[in-house]
Amino acid sequence: MWMRDGDSCRSRSRQSKVELTCGKSNRLAHVSEPSTCVYALTFETPLVCHPHSLLVYPALPAALQQRWDQVEQDLADELITSQGYEKLLRALFEDAGYLKAPEESESAQQGGGAQSLVFETLESCNKAHKELSKEIKRLKSVLTQHGIPYTKPAETSTSAHLGSKTPIDRAAEQLRGDPGLRGNTL
Repeated sequence: MWMRDGDSCRSRSRQSKVELTCGKSNRLAHVSEPSTCVYALTFETPLVCHPHSLLVYPALPAALQQRWDQVEQDLADELITSQGYEKLLRALFEDAGYLKAPEESESAQQGGGAQSLVFETLESCNKAHKELSKEIKRLKSVLTQHGIPYTKPAETSTSAHLGSKTPIDRAAEQLRGDPGLRGNTL
């Protein structure tokens, strides 16, 4: 991240670039001055080791941020194993509402989920469509805000939606970008 408009230095303002990297402890690892009044700093911290840390962490309430800080520190201090770290992080994401608890996922799958794919009336179908469109717009906005590219899925015919349903092997499914936390990986 760049910090501009610092103190006056000759004919311009001082500038600093701080690079956050994964490390076992919080420490300033490297400082240089690549050009006059421009500084480059490398700061190591366990807080950025997780691939989702810079997207999720700032959006968490302070109490959950403190919990995550402690989990990262415990891992760095080797007080917990990587398996324990993953379990604690999953619990934290569940408490934040970013992941469903395993019981919720299983009951939603067995019970057909909160919403069925069959609608009683055209009005209820239109209402669900409007809500889903609104959610898609919100999610696109979040992706754009974080600079994450997204592509529009290929159009499918109505018959493809109404055709027979075949199970999908989620383990073999290939996704673009960061797959995030999936299945029982934690």
